[in-house]
Amino acid sequence: MTPLLMADLTVFTLSVLVGFEVISKVPATLHTPLMSGANAIHGIVLIGVMLLALTVVDGGGYLLLGVAAFFGAANVAGGYAVTDRMLGMFRSRP
Repeated sequence: MTPLLMADLTVFTLSVLVGFEVISKVPATLHTPLMSGANAIHGIVLIGVMLLALTVVDGGGYLLLGVAAFFGAANVAGGYAVTDRMLGMFRSRP
């Protein structure tokens, strides 16, 4: 295992742990507005996937990019669906 890979895995592990701690402290009433804000972040992830696709040279890299693109797109679509449902609760009924 190369030192660069070890550093990348360390940063990834720490970001997962910190993210879990931060999100677990948020009250349930704030999760939907946070999901709306996360749409922009996952949109940036998708742009990063497209930029990284230019530098990939092997099948493993394409596999990881495909997984990242799938999860980023799923989060964007899910976030918009949740936001639309939340906003629908505030529309006046006919």
